[in-house]
Amino acid sequence: MRSGLRASAIGGYFPAPVKRLLPSHCVSRHPIRVRFGETDLMGIVHHGTYISYFEVGRVEYMRRRGLNYTSWTEMGFHLPVVEAYVRYRRSVRFDELVVIETRLTELARVRVRFAYRLLRPADNGVEEVLAEGYTVLACVGRDHVPRRLPQQADAVLMGPEVDDTLPELPLALGAR
Repeated sequence: MRSGLRASAIGGYFPAPVKRLLPSHCVSRHPIRVRFGETDLMGIVHHGTYISYFEVGRVEYMRRRGLNYTSWTEMGFHLPVVEAYVRYRRSVRFDELVVIETRLTELARVRVRFAYRLLRPADNGVEEVLAEGYTVLACVGRDHVPRRLPQQADAVLMGPEVDDTLPELPLALGAR
């Protein structure tokens, strides 16, 4: 018998209990190049770095929807990570260009859940999944006590990307 975590982690985006349907546009993609300091002695990305990549994807997801995270924290709202999971599938090496795909999968009164895929683009248009996982965030105030997400959070987090200046990501980003 599989454990609850393992059973829920099988198959793609680690489905969360559905509280409400989320629009299909609740996804963002962001390219990153692996830096030397993110790797171990073998030139492979250190396992702890993937959580940092997820954070890059999450912040970029919010930025592309017009949410300035710094101003939100200045209003007294914080979103600490209260749960994180990573499933490693393939090695990622120094200087590779990869794509972080971030998807909003749950938006509740106090909780926000994002799912992530780290992808290696290829010239043939097929992306290889390098890692996948999720984070759960809780909304807290300056006093670190849980509180409801601000009213505007639903509209912003469930909205489409608003920055028209962002370039389209070609599937063949892996070419150097």
